[in-house]
Formats: sequence, structure tokens, C-alpha cells
Amino acid sequence: MFGRLLTAMVTPFDDDLNVDYGRAEELAARLVDSGSDGIVVGGTTGESPTLRTEEKVELARVVAAAVGKRVPVLAGTGSNSTEASIELTRKIRETGVSGVMLVTPYYNKPSQEGLYRHFKSVAEATDLPVMMYNVPGRTSVNMTAATVLRLLETKNIVALKEASGSLDQVGEIVSRAPDSFAVYSGDDSLTLPMMAVGAVGVVSVASHVAGREMKRMIEAFAVGDTAEAKRIHLRLLPLFKTLFITTNPVPVKAALAMVGFGVGGVRQPLWAMEPREEQAVRSCLESLGLA
Repeated sequence: MFGRLLTAMVTPFDDDLNVDYGRAEELAARLVDSGSDGIVVGGTTGESPTLRTEEKVELARVVAAAVGKRVPVLAGTGSNSTEASIELTRKIRETGVSGVMLVTPYYNKPSQEGLYRHFKSVAEATDLPVMMYNVPGRTSVNMTAATVLRLLETKNIVALKEASGSLDQVGEIVSRAPDSFAVYSGDDSLTLPMMAVGAVGVVSVASHVAGREMKRMIEAFAVGDTAEAKRIHLRLLPLFKTLFITTNPVPVKAALAMVGFGVGGVRQPLWAMEPREEQAVRSCLESLGLA
């Protein structure tokens, strides 16, 4: 439904850290032109915790208008409040997006039953397709395979962005879910290993600067050219790691500026990289011929 290579798009800001909607349109088009099959806006890579509700809605609207006829656009509407997630999802429904992505609630550490009821409640409040997002490293709670599979009873839950780092968990989900349910890697570096156990692709950060190679890697594996997929994976592995040298999306925003497409800074409490981190990102891009 959403393709194989989706980009978790950063949110461009101007010099005063206001959302730069024009630059967001340009970035979305650039990502599609460089291989992205879909765009996710207003997710955690898009600094959702520091975006106001009206900014999230407008961002979804302008990006859907800019590229929504070319690729699916998903909007991040998840939070650690079920009521707030439902409210935002209903508002986003009117923007023309193709679906929504819901992150596991962060900080309040719900039980598996709480997670089940949260996702079910939000999904049942909309007719949009839903991608769930499991990222325990950022939320402090892991949604188990059993909970994921239980949620598939909800008809519009159609995909999962899985960033637990557990291939066992991915394998269990894929082996028991219907073929129509799509599992995506939530980590660039695990895209190829996860595809080996049944994932369809990735919701990527690295595709901001290496989209064409990411697309070639995924397509090579999909047609059985595992040697080519492995070659590209190993070539890009330093980039996958360097873009997380400090908190995402700080490095990838810096990387975009280094390749000539500035998107502004980050909102507090995030902060710019240290000089040594910035140099590491620049050196990595230069070594790959990207900057």
C-alpha cells in the first residue's frame, strides 16, 4: 500500500525556528525525486514533540498537496495521550493524507493491554489506514509480537514500523500476520536483515541524503540479487551509524545542509551537534561522494 522506501521527513524551520512550509514542499518533492515511495510527516524525526497541533495539521496539508498525487503521505498523529491522538488524527483526516502513523506512547509506559487499547481506540476513530510504530529505545516500552498480532483484528491497521532491534520479534510477526500486513524496518542499518525475514522495506532517515542507493538496495533484494543488496548495505553502513551519532534528527538536518539543501536548525530541547560530531558527519558524506 505504501511502497518499500518511505522517508521519515524532517521538518524544515526558518531562522526563527518557525515551520518553513515552502521548504517542506520542496523537500518532499526532492525525496520523491530521489526514490522515496512515500513520505511520513510530523513523526518523531519531524520533531513532533515540539510541533504545535496547528503546525502538524498544516504540514500534513501542504505536503499532501505537494506530492500526494505522486506517493502516499502519512502523518504522525501518535502521542502518549490516547484522547489527544484521536483528536489530532481526526483533524489530519481533512488534510488529504493517505494514512497516519502512531508511535507507541512514550514515558507513561503502558502495559500490553494498555497499548492494545490505545492503538485500537485511535484506529477505530478514523477510516484512514494506520501504521503502528514500535520504538522502545525512544519510548521505554516494547510492543510485543502478541500485541501487534492481536491488533490486526482492527481492519485499518495495515502496517508496522518496527524498531525494537529484534529479528526474532519481526520474524514472529511476519510468520503469523496475513500477507497484506506490511512490516517496515525502523532502523536503516537493519533494513536488509529485516527484509531477509519478511519485512517489505524501511521508513528511513538516511534516504534524505542517499535515497537512490537505498532504493537500489531494496529493489535488488526484492528481485533476488542479494549480492548487490549486500554491497550497497555495507557501503552505506557507516552513514547509517553516523546519522545517529547524536539524537535524531540533529545529524540528518546537518547532513542536508552539507549536501546543499538546508532545512534549518532544531527546536529545544534538541541542540546542534558538537564540532567533532559535525566533522564526523561531513567526513562520512565526503567519503561516500555525497558531499
